[in-house]
Parts: sequence; C-alpha cells; structure tokens
Amino acid sequence: HNNKGALNVKMATDLGELLVPYMPTIRVPRRGDRVFKSECAFSYDSPESEGGLYVCMNSFLGFGREHVERHYHKTGQSVYMHLKRHVKEVRRVTKLFSNLELNRDFNGVDYEYEDEAKLVIFPDHFEIPLPNIEELPALVTIACDAVLNASSPYKKQEADSWEEEIQVSRHARSLRQQDNRVRIPPSGWKCAKCEMRENLWLNLTDGSVLCGKWFFDGSGGNGHALEHYKETNFPLAVKLDTINPDGADIYSFDEEEAVLDPHISEHLLHFGIDMLQMQRTENGHHTDNHVQPRVSDWEVIQESSLKLKPVYGSGYTGIKNLGNSCYLSTTMQVLFSIPEFQRAYVGNLQRIFDYSPLDPTQDFSTQMAKLGHGLLSGQYSKPPMKSDLIEQVMKEEYKQQQRGISPKMFKALVSKGHPEFSSNRQQDAHEFFLHLINLVERNSSGSETPSDVFRFLVEERVQCCQTQKVRYTQRVDYLMQLPVPLEAASNREELIAYESKRKEAEENMRPPPEPVRARIPFTACLQDFTEPENVPDFWSSALQAKSAGVKTSRFASFPDYMIVQIKKFTFGVDWVPKKLDVSVDVPDFLDLNRLRATGLQAGEAELPDITPPIVIPEDTRAPEIDESSVMQLAEMGFPLEACRKAVYYTGNMGAEMAFNWIIAHMEEPDFAEPLAIPTYMEPDLPGPSFPTSSALDNQPPEESISILTSMGFPRHHTIQALKATNNNLERALDWIFTHPDCEDESEAMSDTADTEPNSNSDVFFYFPRWLIYNDHKICLSERPPKDLGYMYFYRRLSSC
Repeated sequence: HNNKGALNVKMATDLGELLVPYMPTIRVPRRGDRVFKSECAFSYDSPESEGGLYVCMNSFLGFGREHVERHYHKTGQSVYMHLKRHVKEVRRVTKLFSNLELNRDFNGVDYEYEDEAKLVIFPDHFEIPLPNIEELPALVTIACDAVLNASSPYKKQEADSWEEEIQVSRHARSLRQQDNRVRIPPSGWKCAKCEMRENLWLNLTDGSVLCGKWFFDGSGGNGHALEHYKETNFPLAVKLDTINPDGADIYSFDEEEAVLDPHISEHLLHFGIDMLQMQRTENGHHTDNHVQPRVSDWEVIQESSLKLKPVYGSGYTGIKNLGNSCYLSTTMQVLFSIPEFQRAYVGNLQRIFDYSPLDPTQDFSTQMAKLGHGLLSGQYSKPPMKSDLIEQVMKEEYKQQQRGISPKMFKALVSKGHPEFSSNRQQDAHEFFLHLINLVERNSSGSETPSDVFRFLVEERVQCCQTQKVRYTQRVDYLMQLPVPLEAASNREELIAYESKRKEAEENMRPPPEPVRARIPFTACLQDFTEPENVPDFWSSALQAKSAGVKTSRFASFPDYMIVQIKKFTFGVDWVPKKLDVSVDVPDFLDLNRLRATGLQAGEAELPDITPPIVIPEDTRAPEIDESSVMQLAEMGFPLEACRKAVYYTGNMGAEMAFNWIIAHMEEPDFAEPLAIPTYMEPDLPGPSFPTSSALDNQPPEESISILTSMGFPRHHTIQALKATNNNLERALDWIFTHPDCEDESEAMSDTADTEPNSNSDVFFYFPRWLIYNDHKICLSERPPKDLGYMYFYRRLSSC
C-alpha cells in the first residue's frame, strides 16, 4: 500500500507535464456537440459494464473496452475519460407500486450508484483519477467538468421527443388531490365531455375521466383530457384500462411524456381504486371490488396468466422499452432471426467496424451490426448465478436477471428526419418495417441486399369492362396485405346480439356488456384479397374515354419470406382511424400456388399503349389545340390530323413533346385518322357498345353478364347486380363490391390455407417454436396468441 501511495504522489506531481503533448487534442464540448457518455458506439457497453466506458476527449464518442483501441489506432487520439459505475443493491421494506419504477426491481430492491471517473492516456493506459482540479491544467479541468455534466445526446427540443427510459414525474411527490369525494366505478366509464368509452384517462388531481387522442394502437379520442389540463393545469393522468397490481400507464401533460409515479397506489386510492388489493385468480384474471377490467389483448399476448420459463443466451436478448417503442423492438427482433440479416451485418461485423466512418453513430451499417450483435451474442442475456437462484428460492422470490439492450443510438439514427419515428408516440410496425427496408437498400453496397428475402413481384391485371381488353403490369412489393371482411365473421349472430346489448346499455346509462371479438376465417381474408377491385376514374385506352375498370393482383414471383399483414386499421364514417377487434385463425402452413400470375392468356386482347389526355373536369368546353405546334409538325411532313392528335395527347406541351408522341405512334393503323375528342359517359347511361334494356325486362343483357362473369364473378351474382342497378354496367360493378356473394366463396380458397404442405406448390410456414419477447424479458411461450397478430412472417419451404 505504501508503494502504491508513493506512486500516486509521484504521478500527481507530473500531471501537468504529462498532459502537455496532448493538450491540442483535448476539447471542451461546445453547443451542438453530442457527448456519448452512456453507450458505446460499437456495442451496448456502458459505465455499468465490467470494463466501463471510455469517452474520447476530442470527439466525445463512447467506446467499450473491446473497441477503444480501434478508435485510438484509427484516429491517434490518446486521451479518454474512463467512466465506471458500481451498482449496489439495497433492500427496502417499502412496497413497490409500479413495475416501471426507476432503479427498482419487482421485489422492492433499490440500487445505489457509485460513480468513478478518471483520465486514461493511450497507448500506455496511464490513469489520472478525477477530480484532480489542483494538479490538472485549467483547460483539462473545464473539459472534464463539461463532459461529466453534459446532457443526453438524444435530447431534443421538440415536445414529442424522447430521451431515455421513462422517468419519475416531478409532480409525483408534490401532487395535491382535491377532496371532492369523487369515486371511480369499476366499469361503465365515459368521457365527461363526449360519448367516448375507450382511451379514457383519469386525472389524478380532480378525478375527471376524459378521452385522449388517437394513436396507432387503435385507441381513439377527442383530446378532452389535454383540453382539461390546459384549463386547470392539473398535470398527471392515468389510463383507466391499464391499472393492475403492478402499476399503470401514467402521462404528464406538463412534461409531455409518459412518466412514473412512485405514489400511484395512494393517488388511486384517493378515488376509491385500491390497486394493491387486486389479486389474480388461477386463470390470471384480476379480481377486485373496485376495478374489474376485461382481459385485454395485451394480457393475452403477454400470457400473463401463465408462469413462463425465461430463456437466456444467443438470440434471446430483449430490448428495453424506450417509450412507445414496441414497433421498433418487434420489427428488429424478427429481422435478426432471419439468417440473411444475420450474415449481412453480424457475419461482417469486423469488416463493418474496421471500415466505419469517424462518426460511427451516424453510419447505418455500423449501427445495424451493433444491434444484431447485441441481440445474437448472448452477452446481454445471461442466466443468474446458481448462488443467486438458491437465495431466491429460499426467500420465495424470483428476481429477473435478463438485462436486455437499450438501442437509443439506433433509434436516433433510423428515425432521423422522420416526423413520426423521431417522436415518442406509438407507431405502426408495418410502416416502420417499410421505412427500415428502404434504409437497408439505400445503405447496401454489395450485390446482395438482405431485404431481398422479402422482395417479390406483383402482377396487376387491369381490364376494361366494356371492351374486355386487358393490361398487365408488374410492381415490387415486400408484404402481402390481407383485408379483414367483417361480414364473414363466423360468430356474426353473437356480434349482432352484443351490439344490441351495448346500445341498450348506453341508452339506459348502464355498464356496457363484455365485448365480443369478431372471429374471421383466414380463408375469407384470402378470398377478399383475390377478388377484383374497382379502378376509380379508369380511362380506357381502347375507348379513349372513361369507363368501368377492374384490377386483380397475383404473384409474379415469391419471396423467401412472405410477410402477411392483417389490415386491422380502418376508417369510420367520421374519418377517424379505428382498430378492428378481430381474431383471425391464421394457419401454420400457407399454400399460395393458386395465386401465381399467369400473364397474358390466349384469347385476351391488350389495351393500346396510349397516354390518357390531360382533362380539366371543371372546363366543359372543347379542348384547345396549339395550332402553332401543329403547323411546325405538319411542315416536317407528318399528316395534319396526326399532328393535331400529337399536340392534343401531350397536353399542348410544345412541338418537341408532340414530336416524340408521333415517333412512338406513327406505326399505328389509325395514326392519320381525324382526332376524336373523348367524351365521358353520364353515370346512369349505358355504354355505347350495349343495347339499352327496359327496366321491366327480367333478364339483363347477355353481353353485360358475360363481361362481369369474365372477371370471375358468379353468374347468379352478376344477374343480381344488373337487376339491382337497372342493367347499368358500372353501377352493377359497384353493387357487386358492396354486396359480396357469400355462397361458396370460402370454399374457393379453403385449400389455399393448408394444415400440411403440398409437395408441388409454393408453401410457406412460420416457425414451430414460439417465444414471447416482452421488452427485455424473453420466455418460452405456452399459449401463443396466433389469432391476434398484426404481421406474420412465413418462411418458404419449396420453390418450383
């Protein structure tokens, strides 16, 4: 000890001279500089990690022990601040009120932190303990102090920004509740200012129950809770249907973010809600004299009634919630379970890291490799020590050891410049998936892109209903979107009865009945996908006029992984987005061979390749033609009528554009024929190609029937539609779409959703072993709620 003390004294006397060669490289963080003192640029090491974190005193980037040497050799920067946080558990006798409380686990264990900082000079790893104000040069002292006190690099000025995990509200401890004897009933809640009965928030000051705003989780509202805050400045509110023995979702209007309230049980008890007395029955339902919420999708998805077995190691690393970030976590967990993404980023980890730019926090490939390694290495998902397990068993308690990762750097990068993903609001996983695929493709330098495993071609067949001519085109897509036909619900009678009871309860101011979820056969969703759809404002190049047109979609190619999205979001008559409460019996095996594209068939005639004219609907006068452009073309020797058509079809854009049109169409047989100005049909008049039938005529014209049946509609359904619309072809098509023919529809696709794969077809299946990824906790799933999914990932079994 004496020798060590003598060495420290000697070190201290030479500090000024020691740092002189490095003074030009040491900077004081300026405004706009981001200081990464909580996360490594290449890993999820932090000051709490075994090796601590090294912060470069020039670039202010953070590096774990395994990566700091790379930065030193690449940049020559020698001076780093080494940060180490020592965590100590402190047993408390206080009761835990919220499972989200900071620095406290599920057994009421608090943590005390002891922070240690020192300067380290590479390559000799010479260490200078901090603070050492008297011995260090003034510039170094100022720089160290600025780094230690720097704010989070993810902090933004916008009100909807996110910074770190959910924090305790500054209003929690000092909240004053009004003694107005308000008691909240266990059910039958309704917004005090409108008729909303969902997404309701209880103000913790005066007990007002008011609606929130609409978010992507399908919750709806008119924003009355926010209006109430603006009128009263009462800051905290709790979402009523989230209250459980472990806590609740709490929002601070003043801080404009989700927050924690360590005293939430006391604040709820003020309004008659005793959350600490809530108990679980054997089947996992809450029982309480005050609040008995319906078993929600969230509880079913979490399998909260079961004691699930946690898993650890490679591929079983969770992602901490950054605040409404489930859409990001679920997408990335699935992507990095796919071998092509693993190989592209984790397989090339060293090459990506070695060739990363000077600021790796802004490099997409680096951050993808970092995230993939964090999820797959098992480094951040280690099982508890045997000694800890024995202690837990003896004390009849279980303490979660799964640590997980917190991808704040990744989220900041992929959401940069995006108005939605850069916020902390709830987002749509489907939209984020497409956003990420776009980033993957933009940042892929090699010939192979991992997102190609989702890429496929869709063949779109558009048919003119009057001429029966067709056009085939192809487009790229990355997922299959299946509609949800509510009219095909297998429990339709039950739904009708529920709706009747709900309306009756609402009229009589009684609590609503237990909601009934619509059960939709997957075959009905698939059938709806295959049906022809109306093409709005279709312009037929064969008629050179507006006409009725229909479109069908088929697969021109199949991907290695087929993503099926159940379109659970729709718009009500008031244009407010709503989430459909449905259960879909999604199969394990999916045979899509019947949906293969066929291309142009024998006997089909193609629509001419003619560009529709530019028409201004408000102007009913005959279109004007630039005669000067016509004469310029005519002087070149082209027929006058052809020149007039060229100028007309290019929208009077000049002689050059018209000349290009002439070159493209001069081989057509009607090239020199006079221009026929297209006229648009009145909606209730039959087309010129078909005779008008009397409304009293029982049988529609055979020509009309044949056109609709050629599109795949049943003959009896076609006749019904024509009779219902006075034999008007366009209106009959609309009638078919709004009056689906239920007879034998589901049978047509019943063998498309197989329980076992066929040997000669394009069959997809999703993985047999199920895991539940609940933020940072990973467990084996016992009852996977496959019918409640939003996006399903299928792997292709065969290709032929």
